[in-house]
Amino acid sequence: MSYLKEKVAVVTGGSRGIGRAIVRMLAREGCAVAFSYQSSEEAALSLEKEVQELGIPCAASRVDVKDFNQVKSWIEATKEKFGKIDILINNAGIIRDKALMLMSPEDWEAVLETNLTGVFNASRSCIVAFMKQKSGAIVNISSVSGVIGLPRQINYSASKGGVNAFTKALAKEVAAYGIRVNAVAPGFIETDILSGFSEEKKQEILKAIPLGRIGSVDDVAHCVKFLLSEQAQYITGQIIQVDGGLVMR
Repeated sequence: MSYLKEKVAVVTGGSRGIGRAIVRMLAREGCAVAFSYQSSEEAALSLEKEVQELGIPCAASRVDVKDFNQVKSWIEATKEKFGKIDILINNAGIIRDKALMLMSPEDWEAVLETNLTGVFNASRSCIVAFMKQKSGAIVNISSVSGVIGLPRQINYSASKGGVNAFTKALAKEVAAYGIRVNAVAPGFIETDILSGFSEEKKQEILKAIPLGRIGSVDDVAHCVKFLLSEQAQYITGQIIQVDGGLVMR
């Protein structure tokens, strides 16, 4: 029997890309899933139906992760609907890549509020329940941008660097309550974002990746699955890079 069977997970930004792969992975393991989406209603509802057809409880909700009260209400409603919450996956994120000299305050604020404040909002909304039950697992989806910093991604790199620091600090704060907090930092992954790159740019990226391929969303989901598994119960406060060797330290 899967260690995740009959657990309840909350996933932010679950309708597309990495989030969608994580929702599917959790469902295959028998884990009930509540996930949020911002704009992709059709994709969200199709995923909700797909999971429910597996006989797994699933609920999609439109939630603005930047809004603390919206997130808090969603988490409370999820706990009431499913009876508990065992897992939080902070995946929701956006990019607005520009050189700093061209970046507007709105570009900065939108990325920081979604990618970092959104992690705070969801974690803060779950943490008291986790502490009361003396168990819980949080996995934050970060990026190698937050590890090494990338040009033209000042806002994104800052937000993901913040997620990495948040992960380590919270892991220390709640370890005594049996709560584990880790992050996965993907490199170049085949998602909607990468589909906008030219073939020339993709070839340039491939040359920088020792394993010689772009990652898949399932590569990331498998790492998340491991961090949630019975085999990872002694792992907390870690930032695991899933990047084909792009950033070796």
